[in-house]
Amino acid sequence: MRWVSIMNTLHFKYAIEVERTKSISQAAENLFMGQPNLSKAIKELEKTLGFAIFERTPKGVVKTQKGSEFLVYARNVMLQIEKMEALSDRANENVQSFNISIPRASYITGAVTQFVSELDQTLDINVNVQETNAMRTIGNITNGAFNLGIIRYQKEYENYFFNYLSEKQLTYEPIWEFEYLAVMSENHPLANVDNIEHDGFKKYTEIVHKDTSGPYMPKGNVQNHNHDKDISKKIYVCERCSQFDLLSAIPTTYMWVCPIPEKWLVKYNLIQRKCKAPGHVHKDLLIFSKSYKLTEVDFRFVNILFESKNEVSFKEYK
Repeated sequence: MRWVSIMNTLHFKYAIEVERTKSISQAAENLFMGQPNLSKAIKELEKTLGFAIFERTPKGVVKTQKGSEFLVYARNVMLQIEKMEALSDRANENVQSFNISIPRASYITGAVTQFVSELDQTLDINVNVQETNAMRTIGNITNGAFNLGIIRYQKEYENYFFNYLSEKQLTYEPIWEFEYLAVMSENHPLANVDNIEHDGFKKYTEIVHKDTSGPYMPKGNVQNHNHDKDISKKIYVCERCSQFDLLSAIPTTYMWVCPIPEKWLVKYNLIQRKCKAPGHVHKDLLIFSKSYKLTEVDFRFVNILFESKNEVSFKEYK
């Protein structure tokens, strides 16, 4: 197979991302490259292979039969490459290697920050952290792009996620179960209201993480992850710093979040309050491949993670 020797495995990564997103434009955005360049790379790969991997349709791209077979092999190749790279890093005691795919959560970010700060700064450091949603994190672990992941889901969908993780040959460890809190400015009109009702937020502006909502259940059970469909005022953000700035600067905004560490609340003059609402019970799980053995560096992070969780999980909220 002469074409194997000239094929760029980076193109495998491109094709895998197109398969996952079912969209050239979304895949290009995720890969931080221009759509024309990604389209060109896919066409070059298809030309080298001698067959089309994808068919372009008005609803996006779909795999061809041969494309589907090729992508199975491509994922295996990329997984083996990742394992070889990881083996190389572990063989070099001077490299502190760690990678994880996580949801947008302040207590997790705090754990990552503390973990990195405690690494031996005299040795080489190779750390890769990505904030994203549960389904993409599962994909990241399955295709070998990341060793560890943390996923968040509504408790009502727990059986679906347990079955999906089992199907993908992933193991999981519960971190904690919690109820979303409403976080808002100290100057928010509801800040000092006792027993806040969920309907009380309807006239205010909700801040939402852009890629955490969306249908992910099997056909027939598809629901929107964000149950507040009747909220007409929303601001979508992709990272946490902007959410805190908005909450602080615009006192009529609010956000549903897991408990936030006190230092963030103090820094941005925010408060968090209880409010019973359907679908607000969530769970966080640590996930990794059943074939992956946690390293000493991984265990150090996990210990810090649970310490960070304990700081917010044992506090009482009004």
